[in-house]
This record gives sequence, structure tokens and C-alpha cells, in this order.
Amino acid sequence: MWYQFFKFTIFKPLVKFGYGTRVIGKENFPRKGGAILASNHIGALDSLVIPASMPRKITFPAKAELFVGDRGVGSRIVAWFLKAVGQVPMDRSGGRASADALGSITSVLAEGHVVAIYPEGTRSPDGRLYKGKTGMARMVLSNDVPVIPVGVSGTKSHKGPFGIPWSRRPVVIIGEPLDFSPYATAKPSTKLLRWVTDETLAAIQRLTGQEYADVYATRVKHGDLKEVGSDEFLLSRPGGGEPPVGEASPTVTDE
Repeated sequence: MWYQFFKFTIFKPLVKFGYGTRVIGKENFPRKGGAILASNHIGALDSLVIPASMPRKITFPAKAELFVGDRGVGSRIVAWFLKAVGQVPMDRSGGRASADALGSITSVLAEGHVVAIYPEGTRSPDGRLYKGKTGMARMVLSNDVPVIPVGVSGTKSHKGPFGIPWSRRPVVIIGEPLDFSPYATAKPSTKLLRWVTDETLAAIQRLTGQEYADVYATRVKHGDLKEVGSDEFLLSRPGGGEPPVGEASPTVTDE
């Protein structure tokens, strides 16, 4: 109830009429069934613009500490809001906590809902598309759900009226779903997980036209590449496009 209330009374009008967001490819979004929405991540407003633009409810795994609300009134409001709209806490500390978080995502997918993931793991530091982490691929294969590639642009924000984060004319493009079900029963080898990840990023790149850097964005934002950037890692696309030996290419779903 709260998700629909906030979406249709506040966020969708803001994104559609305030920001002037344009959505392309809504016909590609599956009408029912569990799926993983995989998007590039270039601006702080991505997590607002994307769910407000989709025809179905979207669940974003959020940092577990945001659900605690132990840092004052503001954090309690954020914790209440995330719980009220049905978002899922993601604990990245490892061990049992991380396993429980993945179990929550599995439950959401099993109930026929859509989970959104940023495969790059963090916001792009310079607008380029970066190497994806394979956790998304593991979720896809273990839950046997399609991937909906989404490309966003124009979501970098600035202060607008009343201090509200503002953006001008973002574009959201929804691609045709990718079906990796032929590999759902296969042992999730490192090569298979990397290939599924790269094919998903390649589908996103086709929607956005971004340059691709074959290195994790965290190295450029906070690591040894912070001063020099990612120029030496530029490739025409993620991966080589060829599946692991004995595997076939992914298909496009009929939905």
C-alpha cells in the first residue's frame, strides 16, 4: 500500500512532470513473473527515477545499516520508509548475514516481483560503464529469472526548488529481457558467472552507448586508479561475447 501511495502521489509525478523524464521501451517490461532489473548507475537520482518509471513494483536491496535508524530522527524516517515500501536489507559483511540477505531477495523473486541491481556495484565516477560484479549473475542463475537490461542517462542531480534534488530530462531505456535459463541447472562456475555478467553489461551498453572500462569502478573512485583514471582499460564491449565452451547464447524472452 505505501509503495503505491508514494509512487503515484509523489515520486511518479515528480519524475515524469517535474524532471521531464522520457521512458523508452516499456513494451519490453515483462507483465508478470520474477525478474532482475539490471541498470547502469550514473547519478544519485537513479534509484528514484528507475522505480518511478517502471510499470511494476521494483525492490532495491539497500544497505542493511539504513534499516536500523539509530542515528537520529532522519535515519529513523529513512528506516521506516524503506520498510514501508518493501525494500530489502542487503548485508555485505559476509557469512550468515549475507546469506540471509540473499534469501530475502530469493523470496521476493519467488513471489513474482522484480529486484533491481546495479551490477557495477557503485555509481560511475566519470559516466563510463564499468566491470560488473558477478553476484547479480549468481542471483539470476540460482533463481532462474530473466534479466531486464535498463539504461539511464541525465540523472545527475542539482538542487532544485525547496532544496529538492533536481534533474532535467532524464532518459530511461528498457531493453528486451535476456533469458539465461539454459544455464540455471549448470554449476555456477567462475567463467559462467563472468559471462552472464558481461552479457548483461553489454546489453546495457547497447542501450546507453557508454564507453566501457574493464575494471571495477571502486578502483577508480577510491583505489589505486583514483589519480590516473581508467583510460588504459577501455574496451569496445564487456567480455568477448562467446559463452563458455559447450554453452549457447542467451535468448530474448517472448514476454
